[in-house]
Amino acid sequence: MDETSAKAHLHRALQQGRDALLWKLEGLDEYDVRRPMTPTATNLLGLVKHLTFVELGYLGDTFGRPLPGAPRPEDLGDDPTADLWATADESRADIVATYRRVTAHADETVAALSLDAPGHVEHWPEERSAVTLHGVLVHVIAEIHRHAGHADIVREHLDGAAGLRHDNDNLAHDEPAAWTAHHATVEQAAREAARRP
Repeated sequence: MDETSAKAHLHRALQQGRDALLWKLEGLDEYDVRRPMTPTATNLLGLVKHLTFVELGYLGDTFGRPLPGAPRPEDLGDDPTADLWATADESRADIVATYRRVTAHADETVAALSLDAPGHVEHWPEERSAVTLHGVLVHVIAEIHRHAGHADIVREHLDGAAGLRHDNDNLAHDEPAAWTAHHATVEQAAREAARRP
């Protein structure tokens, strides 16, 4: 595979994760996009805010390409979780617009550099801090898809919406009754396994 094809393949995987994440916000009110759904307060809008900083750092700063006027980690204050939730004063529209601006800048980085372009991740241990665009793209793709998976589960718990995209859920069943039956089958198997010596 030549470099152009390889970059296109990696970029497609990157964009699929971004699109899946943003789709999970659609149709929800302000409370539900911000609502903490796990003991560690995982929430949909916070995932978008977090990934804004991920892409700013890895596909910007790492390659000496900071985005002028973008939020900076140091602006978040002393709370180590500040990038994982939205304050009441931060609008969903602003957070999503900033994410789109950051992803456009990240795309420019990918377009401008070769896959073997060197970079430096300042907060990684010295023995791993020298990186290439290829390595960073793989890292960011993994990070985005990991958090898109979190968003899948959060959204399903909020209103039952599940799947890859609104136009292709990529799920095995279409009918709620089929999922109810599937859930019962899995529950029964778990109970039977727990009873075995």
